[in-house]
Amino acid sequence: MVRISARQRQARLATRHRLAVKAATPEEAAASVVALHGTDPATVFLSAGARLAAPGPGPVERALYADRTLVRMTGMRRTVFVVPAELVPVVHHSSMPAIALRERRSLLKVFGEGGWDEARLTDVQASVLRALAEAGEVTAAELGVLEPRLREQIKVNAGKRYEGMISVGSRLLGLMAMEGLLVRCGRASGTWISSIHRWGLAPEMPKLAAADAQVELVRRWLAAFGPGTEADLKWWTGWTLADVRRALAAVGAAEVELDEGVGHVLPGDLEEVPQPEPWAALLPALDPTPMGWQARDWYLPAAHRAELFDRSGNVGPTVRITAATAGGNPNLDYIEVVQ
Repeated sequence: MVRISARQRQARLATRHRLAVKAATPEEAAASVVALHGTDPATVFLSAGARLAAPGPGPVERALYADRTLVRMTGMRRTVFVVPAELVPVVHHSSMPAIALRERRSLLKVFGEGGWDEARLTDVQASVLRALAEAGEVTAAELGVLEPRLREQIKVNAGKRYEGMISVGSRLLGLMAMEGLLVRCGRASGTWISSIHRWGLAPEMPKLAAADAQVELVRRWLAAFGPGTEADLKWWTGWTLADVRRALAAVGAAEVELDEGVGHVLPGDLEEVPQPEPWAALLPALDPTPMGWQARDWYLPAAHRAELFDRSGNVGPTVRITAATAGGNPNLDYIEVVQ
C-alpha cells in the first residue's frame, strides 16, 4: 500500500485548492474545492478571492447574479453552499431528498402546534409556485404580500424558556428550495455582504439516481480533497457509512496509508505532487479547505483545534502559510501562529 505523508497532502491541498497556484475565474475556484460554503455571504467572496489571481467582488457577483454559473443552494449536511451550476443536480440528488423529507416532517410537527396540517401546507406551497410563475424573482417580504399566509406567525416550544414565534415563510421557502422547487437568485439590496436575496422558480433539473449522484460527488471530493478516509467523507457528505463505502467502491478508489489509517484516492492518483513555491492564504470562517476533512491532525495539532474550530467542527478565520496553519479571532484583531 502506498503511503502518502502529511507533507505530501499539504502539497496537494496547496495546488488543487488554488491556494498556491491561483484560479482565473470564480467558477474554477469553486470547482477546485467542489463547492464554496455559502451560509455567510461574505465567506463566498472571501473564499473565492483567496483563490483568484485577480480577486474582487465583481467576478463573483457576475458568476452568481449575471451568468448564474454559480448557484446558492442547500446541500450536504443541510448546509448552504455555492455550487458550480453543472454540479447542482449531483449535489441535489446525492443528498437532498433525504434531508428534505426530514425537514418536511420537522416542519409539519412545528407547524402543527399552530394548527397547520399537511393539506394547508401543500396549498400554500402551490400558491407560492403560482405567485412566482407570475411575478418572477421576488424577495421573501414581497412574496409575503403575494401570499399572506407566509407571514403568519406560529408559536414554537410553547411553555419552554426558549419559546418563540416564527413565520411560515421562514421555514417553508427553505424547504421548497431543498425539494428543488425554488432557487435563491440575485441579491435584492445592499453590498456584497448582504444576506437579502430574491427567490425564483428553480429551473428543471436533470434526473439522477441517488447512487449515481453520490458516486460523482465522491469522485469530485477525492479529486479535490484526496486522500481522505471513510470518516472524512462521511462527515463531509452527511451520508451513512454504507453510502460512502458503496460510492468509494463504484469510483474504484485506491487505498493508501495515512498517518490516521487507511485513506482513499482516485484510481491513478498515487504519484507525488511537486512541492509548490512558498505561499500564504487568508481564509475566512467556514472556508472549504479547513472544512474538508473530519480528521485534522495532519495539518493542525489537536492541542490547538479548540482555538480554531467550534464543537460542531466549524472553523473560524485562518491563515495558511505554506505547510502551517495560523488562526485569529473572528475580528482578526490578532493572529497567533499555532504551528
